[in-house]
Amino acid sequence: MRLWTLHPKYLDARGLTALWREGLLARAVLRGETRGYRHHPQLARFKAHRTPLAAINTYLRAVLAEADARGYRFDRSKLGPRRGRIRLRATRGQLDHEWRHLLAKLRGRSPRIFARWRRERSRLAHPLFRVVRGRIEPWERAGSRFFERTGRI
Repeated sequence: MRLWTLHPKYLDARGLTALWREGLLARAVLRGETRGYRHHPQLARFKAHRTPLAAINTYLRAVLAEADARGYRFDRSKLGPRRGRIRLRATRGQLDHEWRHLLAKLRGRSPRIFARWRRERSRLAHPLFRVVRGRIEPWERAGSRFFERTGRI
């Protein structure tokens, strides 16, 4: 499961569709509707919010907005209710890590999208997140620690 901290606009069609499905799975986990993925590290930041379901619904709304902008037809009836303005914190280190991870994925599966974004310097976060200084988040996979030390994926 990858719930990107990056803005969904950077994802290719395959990535955006996967993000929608994984976001819906994350919501099911947070609702207690599944036995799998209950302790997935990507969910830590949502679980830490005082209203985790509202946070994941806010996350999914931005994914749906990107899908709508591209003319995709994601099922909006799967979204939960909207509740005020919710923001979560994300570190610059996490955003930078995910950027490199995404470019590596795009290089192989979507060369045209890779070419569009590879020189991008101002990386936007998903609208749910407020970016603060810091390193890769502690919940990120252990392999990311190798990257943090070496700069290589």
